Amino acid sequence: MLTFIGLGLYDERSITVEGRDALADADRAFAEFYTSHLVGATVEDLSDAHGIDVEVRDRAGVEQHPEEILDAAEDEDVAFLTAGDTMISTTHVDLRLRAIERGIETRVVHGVTAQTAASGLTGLQNYRFGKAVTLPFPYAHGADGVPQSVVDSIEANRERGLHTVVYLDIKADRGEYMTADVAAEMLAEDWQDVLGVAVARAGSPDPTVAADRLSALAERDFGDPLHLLVVPGDLHHLESDALATLGGAPADALAENER
Repeated sequence: MLTFIGLGLYDERSITVEGRDALADADRAFAEFYTSHLVGATVEDLSDAHGIDVEVRDRAGVEQHPEEILDAAEDEDVAFLTAGDTMISTTHVDLRLRAIERGIETRVVHGVTAQTAASGLTGLQNYRFGKAVTLPFPYAHGADGVPQSVVDSIEANRERGLHTVVYLDIKADRGEYMTADVAAEMLAEDWQDVLGVAVARAGSPDPTVAADRLSALAERDFGDPLHLLVVPGDLHHLESDALATLGGAPADALAENER
């Protein structure tokens, strides 16, 4: 069997009870942390907490050369671990389909996602989010500023009154994590006075939520990663109250988004 397990958002304790039990039953455990990372736990912390050696694979080792994972799952119970939810944002559908083609039984144990945590922490209603985007480091896409595809997606959501989750680039192998102030500065080139919401360390004991104009968020320090940004669309009065209370949003910035 190959069991895909989402580890949640922060450390070795963020896994669900179902995920913990599935990991305890596994003979081997593989993991990838190239798209997201548990900033509150090392691989050794995971191994020690769950009593199993966690074998980390890079992107090529999962996407292009998954044979070792699949070979192991033909004869043993194998767990495949990712931060957040194993099938959200980063999907491993291809690996699951390859397993099924080889007659390997598969199972998915979900974990908490950054998007649902962002909704819960900010008070923005989950059903009013549009298409999410990822903001890459400029060097990662070979140009300065914000990619046009990101601009177009945010604008399309804003025209429909929908909120946008902006995932911030992670280069875990290089120890680089885009911060919300850097992202806000990049986005402010197109939307200087637009309301934004920074969310830092969702799922940790000390999450931060800050709502203000993007130009103002660009001047603030939100502490340790991981961070993300939300660009709100039209706001219900309860959402405005939540951003004011939970994120300190100024009244004049909120007024421009209220419907």
